[in-house]
Amino acid sequence: MVDAFDPARLTQARRLAELTKKDLAAQIGVTPAAVGQYETGVARPRPDLIPQLADVLSVPQTFFLRGRPTCRLDASMAHFRSLRSTPKGQREKALSYAEQVWELAFALERHVQLPVVDLPGFAGGEVHPGSELSPEPEQAARELRKRWHLGTGPVTHLVRRMEARGIVIALPQEADASARTVDAFSTRAARPVAVLTPNRADDVYRHRFTAAHELGHLVLHSDATGDRAQEREADAFAAEFLTPRESILPLLPRRMDLAQLSDLRRIWGVSVHSLLFRCRELGLVSDATTSRAYQRLRALEDQPGFCPEPISGFPGEQPVLLRQGFELASETTGLTIPKLARILAWKPERVRELLGYRDQRPVLRLVSNVGAAVQRHTAEPASVRRGPWPAANANHLSEAID
Repeated sequence: MVDAFDPARLTQARRLAELTKKDLAAQIGVTPAAVGQYETGVARPRPDLIPQLADVLSVPQTFFLRGRPTCRLDASMAHFRSLRSTPKGQREKALSYAEQVWELAFALERHVQLPVVDLPGFAGGEVHPGSELSPEPEQAARELRKRWHLGTGPVTHLVRRMEARGIVIALPQEADASARTVDAFSTRAARPVAVLTPNRADDVYRHRFTAAHELGHLVLHSDATGDRAQEREADAFAAEFLTPRESILPLLPRRMDLAQLSDLRRIWGVSVHSLLFRCRELGLVSDATTSRAYQRLRALEDQPGFCPEPISGFPGEQPVLLRQGFELASETTGLTIPKLARILAWKPERVRELLGYRDQRPVLRLVSNVGAAVQRHTAEPASVRRGPWPAANANHLSEAID
């Protein structure tokens, strides 16, 4: 075990556990400098420390073995919407989370063929000069719509469309609490990955704009600088991609009408706030009118037509690529979660989390009164189900999610 110890795996597990080197050192009885040496490969942990590391970091001992495909990410390879306000530890955990999402996708591709990546300039994790879209955000959005045959109308099922083009979409669950707090991020490493954090999933309109924003990063920015200019460009791409100027301009009110914007919200799948900004951006209303409209909008936030709508009511905006990939592999090759866990050297519950399955076991809760010994709560059914599409031909998943 010690001879095959992989320093990068220790770093990944420590970041996922949100522990500093000092924290980990204190729990296994060594110095922080020793942990640093383990992670750089200068020294190897003693054999008796391997079980302790596995226990503290909640991974199998085999997790630390070399030989499995990896995707090492750093902050320069991912676009964080809130880079400056995101603590380093949370960024590192989020990056390690994205690494594991990529590893899961890679493992599944041994059993099924996931959709081919269809992004301009993208091939095998490298950007090929001359084949990208226009560097201008609005023009790039129009070019991508044309490439994906989206026409000029509303983009339905945006998340599923991105998955059908080979982009892996992840939505962290409770086990990745800090990854949930990172606003959103994406990376082009090896296979494009976009993490759409649940702090926006309570409103499908914000969720869709975030997805389009990350799509903008993927097609516009090969390097992540974290500056505001890149964020503004991604926002401009998202606005044009979801509401093309030539299509939305004739529909927007010339005099401020929030009710009309609410109707457009439902048709185009963007928030009233975004449509209001679009009105000002396209020169239909003044800054003063926009400011007053925002004030009125805040007073209407809990009213029908203006209140948030969670993505739970919109299946097309919920990621399914990894889960359906596993289900197809399960049907055609007999892949199971325990087998997949052994391939990845993860705990089975970690595999379930990243596949998007909730813990299916009944929950035992003790109550205080003697008359009732326990309360039993049963979670969502445990059976593995197919998504809302028919099975794909052979071991191809593209047709199932497009």
